[in-house]
Amino acid sequence: MGGNWGVGASLVLESVPLKWRGVASGLLQQGYALGYILAAGAFYTVFPRYGWRAMFFVGVIPAALTLFLCARVEESEAWRQTRTSGLAYRNAIFGNLRLFLYLVVLMSMMNFMSHGTQDMYPTYLQQQLHYGVGATAIVSAVSMVGAIAGGLVIGFFSDRLGRRRAMISAALAAVCVIPLWMFAPNQALVMTGAFMMQFFVQGAWGVIPAHINELSPPLVRGFFPGFAYQTGVLIASSIAYIEALLGAHFTYAASMGGLAAGVFLLASIVIGAGPEAKGVVFVKDAAT
Repeated sequence: MGGNWGVGASLVLESVPLKWRGVASGLLQQGYALGYILAAGAFYTVFPRYGWRAMFFVGVIPAALTLFLCARVEESEAWRQTRTSGLAYRNAIFGNLRLFLYLVVLMSMMNFMSHGTQDMYPTYLQQQLHYGVGATAIVSAVSMVGAIAGGLVIGFFSDRLGRRRAMISAALAAVCVIPLWMFAPNQALVMTGAFMMQFFVQGAWGVIPAHINELSPPLVRGFFPGFAYQTGVLIASSIAYIEALLGAHFTYAASMGGLAAGVFLLASIVIGAGPEAKGVVFVKDAAT
């Protein structure tokens, strides 16, 4: 998802009225959550009968659909207006190096937030709470319903309150949800905690496509967001290993909950310390 923000997000967001750009951003980002729900459904139905190898073949279907959609979509007007020479492109990149480095730090923190609350969560459900395949799939799917709702709601508030303020509010709210998320006494509350955690985590993420595309220089709006995201993923890829390592010495609840609290607070500082360009026009004659 993130690797396509520079191209895909600009293509979608440029055609949306500025006052609804945050909502559209949240909807765009939550394609990830919808895919997660479909994956949970495959885990619930395919995995018990056919094993993990069959899961890879199921994954070919959306990949093939993506190729078809990319082949059918026309280039965006923003791309047409900012298409330029290689020299100007290079100068735009190196002339905004400080901004790029900030986006890398921002995306690192955002990926620590998302992957820190998602990647090891099924392992936590199975190993610490002793849930089976069905219960794990259901809780995971419920958490992504929360993600979709959060992306739209927090995206809406980002249009009214500002990108950074909405994201910081979501990150701080996620801190308050940690006790319910990690220490709920029964399955109903576990699902509630999972829903609320991803509501706020993916709610903050829902602002990101609009936020980093607005910050990116027009000439490199395809390169800046996508490469910053992928670099952030590379840095944040360590979180699952760290959680597993600490989980072996303590518990997954203590490991994931403690790291999440620190990451949410640090992410709030990084978000607040950065710039904002809410409402910037992508296309010269775009209507507001």
